[in-house]
Parts: sequence; structure tokens; C-alpha cells
Amino acid sequence: MENNFKMVAKTLFGFEELLAKELTQLGAQEVEIGVRNVSFVGDKGFMYKANLALRTAIKILKPIRTFRVVTEQDIYDNIYKMQWDEYLKPTGTLAVDATINSTVFTHSLYIAQKTKDAIVDKFRNTTGVRPSVDLKFPDLKINIHIDRQKCTVSLDTSGDSLHKRGYKTATNIAPINEVLAAGLIMLSGWDGQSDFMDPMCGSGTILAEAAMIACNIPPNLMRKEFAFERWDDWDVDLFEKIEESLLSKTRDFHHRIIGYDKSPSAVTKATENVKNAHLDEFVTIKHEDFFKTQKGGHEKLHMLFNPPYGERLNIEMEDFYKSIGDTLKQNYPGTDAWLITSNLEALKCVGLRPSRKIKLFNAKLESRFVKYVMYEGSKKAKKQV
Repeated sequence: MENNFKMVAKTLFGFEELLAKELTQLGAQEVEIGVRNVSFVGDKGFMYKANLALRTAIKILKPIRTFRVVTEQDIYDNIYKMQWDEYLKPTGTLAVDATINSTVFTHSLYIAQKTKDAIVDKFRNTTGVRPSVDLKFPDLKINIHIDRQKCTVSLDTSGDSLHKRGYKTATNIAPINEVLAAGLIMLSGWDGQSDFMDPMCGSGTILAEAAMIACNIPPNLMRKEFAFERWDDWDVDLFEKIEESLLSKTRDFHHRIIGYDKSPSAVTKATENVKNAHLDEFVTIKHEDFFKTQKGGHEKLHMLFNPPYGERLNIEMEDFYKSIGDTLKQNYPGTDAWLITSNLEALKCVGLRPSRKIKLFNAKLESRFVKYVMYEGSKKAKKQV
């Protein structure tokens, strides 16, 4: 179709296949996996849909030009040549960000500045008026990506990172990123067909993302704004149609989502965030110390949590992680327990053999996402059944 164009969805390391699957299920065409990104083809309506519905995307970019660069002047000259009046009014506002993988160009801020200069000079020289910079709410957000000698100029369709869902007003000292939380739940294979627990829930991010996955609620319905809403071709009727279509695909959830935290302030924050997201009918949050709890009933339980790494909390990590293992082994039979940590030494103290171990990054910290299977009764008896 002639109205289709290429887009690139950026994601976190290790989530590329999850994102490709999400895009395919949404109806994207020509889906191709890269490193920390997935490219695809769709139309304007699909661009709106991708921003609203993708759980593991950080940004959706729309590439508009690619060229070879050897010197800084190449960047300026090529940017200057582009028809910027197709995207921006002379009196408009812009912001530029750059990501660079190059031995020649090493300063992303300098490249962003060079790009801005070329655009501003072009407008000033052709119209006598120049756009101004607005880093918070620009009319046009531009992304420059240099990979060795290849420079790609893209329009940022999202604006703020898509992990900023809009439901979180209260956070604790080490909140987990919403995209990371959603990706972990998807990677763990939970599909809403059993009870779910986060026993160290902090500000409730994992609980909220789990509830949205269970009910198939689009994650970004509560965002205040996407960058494309400031574009000249913004189509509010089309956007509302896409929203309605996505909302018509939500589903019922017949299990429980439970959160514990031993900090009263965390429980308050988590409760507030889940309520902001209009998910409180699906989520129960209690003030409990996980190490003093046990599983109720014989139903299968899916547990997923982000325990402290010792980066910002002053606790004895080895004892803490040993207690995690002991509590799971003694009090949580019939549970698939997943946890993410960057404290690889403390992880050895859990004392359980993981059935899966996946390398991921939490912010810049290299981490492991591990799964422990707690059987009902002994493992031997399980195998004989």
C-alpha cells in the first residue's frame, strides 16, 4: 500500500523477539529483528496503534532519510538539504537527540547541536524566520542515529519514552521500568491463566503490568501525549477509532494478582499507582514480610519479583537471598518463581537450582532473570505421576 512506511521500534536488550511477536500479532508487515530494535512497515493508523499497544517498545521512530557521513560537515550539509518545511513550521519548536556508534563521531550532544544548527539555518536562510528549541514539548522531535558511516534521520513518533505509561505518580527508591516489568512477565510465559504474585512489590509496577497483560488492556492509554499529536497530519478521529478497536479486545480475568511488601510506604504507593491505572479490581496489595508468608491453597502460583540488589539498600545480601530460597522451598509448593537481579554473587546464595537463566539489563546493570520451579510434594514423586 502506498501509504505504508518503515518504522523502527526500540526496545531493551533481550526483548527483541518479544517485541517482534507483539508487532506481528498487532498486524505489522515486514517485521525484522535488530539489536535493541525491531523494524516494521505500517500506515499512520498502525503508528498510532503501535504507540498505544506495544508493551515492550521504548520508542517508535519513523526514518525519513539515510546518508553516508565521514566528517561533521557531511552531517550539516545533508541535514541542510532536507525539506524540513514538510515537517515543521518556521515558527515551530524542535528537539534533537542522537545515538552514536562510531569511532569518528563520539559526542552525541555535539551531533544533536550540529543537526539543530543545520535545520535552523535552512529556515532562517529560506524564510527569514527560525524555529526555536523546546526540549520538553517540541512540535517536532528528531532522532539522529549514526552507525559507523551510516546516518539515519528519524522523526520520533512517541515523544517521552513509552515506559512512561501515565499511571505512576508514586515511586519507591529503586522503581523498575514499566517496559522491563512487562517484558519480564511476557518472558516468564504468564498469560493470566493462574494466580500471580509479586512478594516484594515496591511501587506496584509489576502488578499493574501483569493486570494489563491478563486483561489485554493497552499499556499506554493513560499517556498524556504522544509526539505525533503535534504533527500537521494528526488525525484525532483515526486515533480514537484505533483506541476503541484496542479496547474492544480486552478480556476477563478470573484469577488473583497479589502484591506484598514489608514497607508500609511501599504498600501505600503501590495501592495508589494501581488505583491510578484503574486496575484495583484485579490487584490485592498487602503489608507482609515475604519471609513470614506461605502459599494459600493448592492452585498453581506464578511468582515474579525484583528483589533488592544491594545497590541502594543497606541489607546483608547473602543472608537475604538465602532467605528467598528457604521461603520458596518451605512455604511455596506448586509455584513457578521468577526473579531478576544484578547481584550475581548473592544469587548463588538462593541455594536452589534455576531451571532457566536469561541475561538481561536493568538500566545499565547486567542482570539475570532466573526461574525456580517449586514442586508440590517431592520432585521424584512428580516424575512418577
